[in-house]
Amino acid sequence: MNTNLSATAFLGKYRAWIGTAIAIALIFLAPALMSTYSLGLLSKYLCYAMVAVGIGLAWGQGGMLTLGQGLFFGLGAYVMAIHLKIEELAPGAVPDFMAQYGITKLPGFWELFRNPVVAVIGVAAVPGIVAAVLGWAVFGRGVRGAYFAILSQALVAAFAVLLIGQSKTTGGTNGLNDFSGFFGYDLTDPANKEMIYYICAFCVLAMVLITYWIRHSFMGELIIGVRDQENRMKFLGYNPASIKVFAFSLAAMFAGIGGAMFVPVVGIISPSDIDVTPSIMMLAGVVIGGRTTLLGPVIGTLIIRFAETQLSEAYPAAWTYVEGAIFILVIAFAPMGLGQFKGLWPWLKDRLGLSGPGAKVAGDSTADIGTGTDTAIPAGTTAKAVNA
Repeated sequence: MNTNLSATAFLGKYRAWIGTAIAIALIFLAPALMSTYSLGLLSKYLCYAMVAVGIGLAWGQGGMLTLGQGLFFGLGAYVMAIHLKIEELAPGAVPDFMAQYGITKLPGFWELFRNPVVAVIGVAAVPGIVAAVLGWAVFGRGVRGAYFAILSQALVAAFAVLLIGQSKTTGGTNGLNDFSGFFGYDLTDPANKEMIYYICAFCVLAMVLITYWIRHSFMGELIIGVRDQENRMKFLGYNPASIKVFAFSLAAMFAGIGGAMFVPVVGIISPSDIDVTPSIMMLAGVVIGGRTTLLGPVIGTLIIRFAETQLSEAYPAAWTYVEGAIFILVIAFAPMGLGQFKGLWPWLKDRLGLSGPGAKVAGDSTADIGTGTDTAIPAGTTAKAVNA
């Protein structure tokens, strides 16, 4: 019995390191098992997975239903696309679509991202700053729930309309496309495509680890506390708006990085890639994988994107109905997505005799995540209120 408890305690203590090691092994194994085409598809799915990790943090942890992540995905993508376009231009030249309108000089916001360092910083900073400004304007006025969800969706629709309307500088409905290089690397070279896959995969891994750290930190407790008991958190001296802005902005930065990597992977970014429908699809993987779980958004996104690719090719007219049926079934029978089956492992442990008295590792706070109970209030807040 002691051996079983020791094994359980070991897994509980080092599960983050074990999970990271397994993920790294899978990342390096994929190129050996997949063709260049399949690896490119996986890279594309991983770009959406970055968005899903942020949605899991903002919605699963913070209770903010973000229906407009396409806005931040698009901001990061257009920052990257602008830089890659500038890289291909001769000195003093402008893109073809600008020349057609008689523009002879690059706009100021294009020149801003000519520098590669500024562009790399901008793919995360621009979405993060926009999200922070929007967050303070929205959460500071107490907007939440369905009103916030509708507003976020309206913003992404307005952004798509803006891109189409500014066709002289953004490419309009055609967007920005036909990229041949990525910071000096030839995008037609399979070795460089593999390099981009590694960048995407390790970005997803880094985002998952950051989310894991937040969930197990005091900030994670604050985010849950604001989600479940916002008025009580105000009484204890915390500003719910600032906590929401933090989670919302970080999710926006994740989406911006995903959008930035989408550009070299797919080779195009247009308003159709970031509109309302793509934004809802970004949410679909989180719904299926389980918004309150750590890896659920990533796994769910990979599943839904793979199904989309396979079924839309085989049944292009029926895929939309299949997608709708998946949503209905998940909401009706598994509202927590794959997270609905979190109790399967404890059940197996009981049957295998791996659990017993004291098997729970001390200090493991994951049991309280997403419970919706008063345990979500940070432990130190009561003392703070008394001292006040």
